[in-house]
Amino acid sequence: MYTALAKHGGMSLTMKCKGDLWIDDHHTADRSPDSAIALGTAFKQALGEVRGIRRYGTGFAPLDEALSRAVIDICSRPYCVTELGLRREKIGDLSTEMIPHIFYSFAIASGVTLHVDVLRGENDHHRAESAFKALALAIREAISKTGGNDVPSTKGVL
Repeated sequence: MYTALAKHGGMSLTMKCKGDLWIDDHHTADRSPDSAIALGTAFKQALGEVRGIRRYGTGFAPLDEALSRAVIDICSRPYCVTELGLRREKIGDLSTEMIPHIFYSFAIASGVTLHVDVLRGENDHHRAESAFKALALAIREAISKTGGNDVPSTKGVL
């Protein structure tokens, strides 16, 4: 899922992870909120001072029968709402309850407002992967350059 996020978000990403899968997947860095916290922190640091970007981004991504929408505001007001409609307990070895937690952890660590919704789909793997791809497209749009150097806020700060 992180590979899809990086690829479709136009980011280069190398993650080296280790964790405690023998306990559960909650604290295992390659598939948990821990990795999302690290990714969100790195994203925020890479952005630096938020100037000359669109700030808002929306992405829609289909994957076969699934369709997801993600909307992001790079605003320094972290918040996250997800409605993924996942039905299975696991996708492979990943507990599906971790997926919304990953989005939440990324949003809080990066300081963005994030809404991710799966609009339709039957296959939980397709639903999850399309959600990550939709987020990638929303991020790509939000960080795109406007050609100016202003802070994208009526208050002048983010």
